Formats: sequence, structure tokens, C-alpha cells
Amino acid sequence: MKRFIVVVASILWAFPSVQAQEFRLQPTPQEYVFRNDSVLVPQYYQLHAGSSVSGQPVLLLLDSLMSGKTSKADFELWVGTQADKCMRKYAKRIPNKADGYYLQIEKERIVIAGADERGAYYGVQTLAQLLTRNKLPLVEITDYPDVPYRGVVEGFYGTPWSHEARMDQLDFYGQNKMNVYIYGPKDDPYHRTPSWRKPYPIEEGERIKQLVERAKQNEVIFYWAIHPGGDIHWNEEDRSALLQKFESMYQLGVRGFAVFFDDISGEGTKADKQVELLNYIDEYFVKAKEDVAPLIMCPTQYNNEWVKIEDGYITTLGEKLNKDIRVMWTGKQVVTTIDKPTLDFINPLLKRKVYLWWNFPVSDYVTDHLLLGPVYGNGLDIKDEVSAFVSNPMEHAEASKIALYGVADYTWNMESYDSEVSWKYALNALMPTYADYLETFAAHNSDPGPSGLKFRRDESVAIQSALSELLKNYLEKGEITSSAYLQVDKECEKIMRAADVLLASGDENPVLLKEIHPWLLQFKLVGQYGKEVLNMMHLLSQQEAFAQSYDHARALQILMCQVDASYNQSAVRPGVKTGSKHLMPALDALFEIAATRYNEQYGAKLSTQVYSLNKEKEK
Repeated sequence: MKRFIVVVASILWAFPSVQAQEFRLQPTPQEYVFRNDSVLVPQYYQLHAGSSVSGQPVLLLLDSLMSGKTSKADFELWVGTQADKCMRKYAKRIPNKADGYYLQIEKERIVIAGADERGAYYGVQTLAQLLTRNKLPLVEITDYPDVPYRGVVEGFYGTPWSHEARMDQLDFYGQNKMNVYIYGPKDDPYHRTPSWRKPYPIEEGERIKQLVERAKQNEVIFYWAIHPGGDIHWNEEDRSALLQKFESMYQLGVRGFAVFFDDISGEGTKADKQVELLNYIDEYFVKAKEDVAPLIMCPTQYNNEWVKIEDGYITTLGEKLNKDIRVMWTGKQVVTTIDKPTLDFINPLLKRKVYLWWNFPVSDYVTDHLLLGPVYGNGLDIKDEVSAFVSNPMEHAEASKIALYGVADYTWNMESYDSEVSWKYALNALMPTYADYLETFAAHNSDPGPSGLKFRRDESVAIQSALSELLKNYLEKGEITSSAYLQVDKECEKIMRAADVLLASGDENPVLLKEIHPWLLQFKLVGQYGKEVLNMMHLLSQQEAFAQSYDHARALQILMCQVDASYNQSAVRPGVKTGSKHLMPALDALFEIAATRYNEQYGAKLSTQVYSLNKEKEK
């Protein structure tokens, strides 16, 4: 049975509310008890550190959080792992789980005891969150992750993240207790065809070294992936070229390697040849180095829907691939949520627990949309069926943090995971001052829209029923449901206000605001459009006033088309869509109904079709 926070309401540590003044540990710990007491953050303290953490990131992090270390202080801070003699007193309280830790805060001491070095580091990361309060609560936390490896695979098509974005991401992973980053952007030529055989130029190699070092500081395993299948030749020359590339990356400090065979055709898809190469790498490179993390591979058939038992691809991997090689998997389909039946199908075939590659919030197939909604839909009962869970993000690194925050929370403690609560805290983490406005924006920018991958998300949840009721009654009866009308009207005001505030709030998170700027411009126009469409409905009996509202609504349609045609002109799905699942379709339908009724009532010939650049070009 898990233990949870116990406090009185006067100390705002307790319940997972999203009130700005309340507090929540991220990710949610497994067992934690807060007593109804606290202690001032010590100005001076005496450090007792075990030899296992000497020179490790845990002490560097601790030094950055708490100055005033001295041998004469009365307050003591003990930190180490179960391998240290100084932690023997707490041995029974340390969870016997990789990355686990025990944290205790008392009046005169703090104890952080890790199951291993990374566990001790995570204990200090939890202390870092507690140190943001005016006082330290007297607390006892026993904590560990549900999923052994948790993190991110930068594996999308399109513009790769910048070096600065990656460095910042690695800090974010450390803070949120994610321990894996896999470098594999599809549009890095040195990762795949045409230049996977070539070493990185000196400047780019130096940036890789910096990323590796930053990853180490955050207790993140930096994996570098190669994608040779597009033009590989199954011969000694190409095998040597791949090993030489890995060796060059090893010299840059990389200690985790992956080989991707996804999204290819032809010669590179042969399972027996893939197995032969991977087993050779595993035996003569990974194991020979002794300090390299387990090898990861992404297969050509990487989801349940694509498995063809009769061709022997998957069974060949399961039977012949070395057992310590991890195999990535996206689920039932390319983009989907993960459930236990999916894993019950594939794990026996691969004869190992899959290494989950979750394609969310990646948007390379719907680049005109932002996916800023909650992380939900994955099974809460799959922790024992997976070896890892990594998220493939958007090319918008800062905006991706909303989902990655949820992934970190979910993979750490599935039983206690609450997607809505986690989402709201993620928004607050990105923009504490303007979290409410960001929530309004994110709530209408969650769904990817229709695509061949058939993956959809909730959007505009708070006003879905109001939109449906308003549209149904207006279409069928010509009536305006006042309660629904007022709710939609209020939401449109919120949208306009949120867009303006966020557009003007560049001081808090300028990186995020730069990424979402085109969508904010469109978002404000959507709010204005909604207000004017509602005016059209209300002013049908006033001919001149209606005509003015119609003209404005029509102008806003044109302006939205111009934003759509001017920004984010990527090769795949260019443009800027916002509120596209429920809000815009309802507003467009209401516009058409109102214009049609006006024409019928006054014998007018107003265009009843929503303005479209494509339609205008066809004329």
C-alpha cells in the first residue's frame, strides 16, 4: 500500500490542486509523508557525503542549491548510496530499485540515500523542489520509477532542434527525473543517408561533446543513433564504416548507441542481415567497451499493424537477436496510445519487453498544428511490460515540454498519475505568471486534425457541449440557446484576451512565445471571428447591423487565410491551424446558417461560403 502526503491545510503542500500558491512534487513520488511541522532552510550545514558520490553530479547539484557548507555547522546533510557505510543506518529504507532514493528531512538534518548514484541525484532534485518553499517540511519520501528508462527520442522529420534547445532539454530531463535522450533527428545527414558513414565536422562534433557532458551532469544517458538502412550494403566495408562511425562518436564521449531501420525499403529491411549486424556490434563494440549502455535498435516493422508473421521478420528478431539488445516499438500503429493487449501481443514475439517509442507530441505529419494537450490514454497497468518509454516530440522544443512533463510524471508513477492535474502543472512550470492564459491557448491547440495516421486528441473540451447545443438548435429550430450562446461568447473573449496577453508577455518565456507566435496571431483572429459570428446570429433582425458584422466576419476569414498562407510554410502540411477540431467548424457552420437566413429574409445575395484561398484561386 502506498503512503501519501499527510498535512494540515495551513501548510500548502498537500493535495494535487493547481492553485498557484499550492505545491506538488514532480514527478509524483511513490511513498511520501509530510508531517505538520517544518524547519527553516539552513544557512549553514555540515556535509557528510559517501565515497560513491564523490565527484558525481549529485554533489555538483547540491552545491548549486545550498551554499554555506562548513565543518562547524550544527545542521547536518547526509548524502550517499546504499554502497556507503554512512548510509547503513538507512539501508532498510532505501528502495531496492534502480534510480530509487530515500529522503528524510528532520529538524537538525537532511538524509538523502540513493539505491545508486542516479537515485541519490534524484533525491537531491526532490530537495531542490522543496527548497523553493520558504520553509522545508519535515518529510519522509521513499521513491523510485515504475519504468527503468524514461525520456525522449529526437526522431522526428523536419527541422532538428538547435544546440541550445538540446542543452536546455537535458536540464529539463534531469529536473524531471528522465534518464534517456536518444539523438536521432531524421534530417541530420550524419545520422542517416547520405552521410551516415562520415564523421561529423569538427564544429558539430564539438557540439555533440557538449551535449554528452550536459547529459552526464543531469544523469541522462546520451544515446546517439545511426540510420543506415536506406542505402546499406551487407558487406564488410559498410560494417566497418558503421563501427568506425560509432568509434568516432565514442571518442566524443557518447556511451549509448542505437541503430534505426525504420521507414526504409529494399535491401536494408532484411531481418537476418539486421540481426547479424546488430549482434556483431553488440559483441565486438558494446560489450568490448565495457562502459557502454545496452544497444537499442528500431525495427522496420515497428508496430503491431505492420507485423507480418508469415514473412518471419519479427520472429527472426525475437529468436536470433542478442537478448540484451533493446527493441523499439510504437504500439498498435505508428501513432497511438499504448495498452496492455498491445504489449501482450508483441513481447512474446520479440522475447523481451519492448522499448516503447511513443509518437507524441510529435507533429511532423501535421506541422500546421500544435499538440499542447494533456498526456492521456496510455495504460496505467503496463509498467511491468516495458523496458523503457521514450517520447518523440515536436520540432518546437520548448512547447514539447508540456507533454514531456506529463510523460515524466506518467512513467515514474503510473498508479498515481492524473493527466489533467499533471498538464496544468506543466503549463504553470513553463509560464508561472501567465499559466491561465497558456491553458486557454493549449486547450484549443491539442488535436492534430485528420490525417492518414488517424490519431486524434480532445480539444476545446470545456465548450464542446455548448458549441453542439448552440449549433443544433440554431440549425434545426432557428433558436439561440442563451446559456450556450453566453458560454461560447465568454470563451471567445478569453481567447482574445489570452492571445493578447501571451503575445505581449515575452519576458517570461521568450523561447516558447517565439515558437507559438504564428498560432497566437491566428488564435486572436479566431476569438474575434467567434464574437462576430455570434453577433450575426443575434443581429439577424437588424439588417444594417447584421451586414456590418458579416463584413467583419468575412474580413477575419480572409485574415486567417493570410496567416495560414504566410507562416510555417513547411513542406508537409504548411500553415497555421488552431481550434480546428470543434471551435472553428462550429463557428463556420453558424456563419453559413446566419448568412443563409439573412439572404432568405431580405432577398440578399451575400456569399454563404466561408472564405478560402483555394476557392479564390479556383475562380
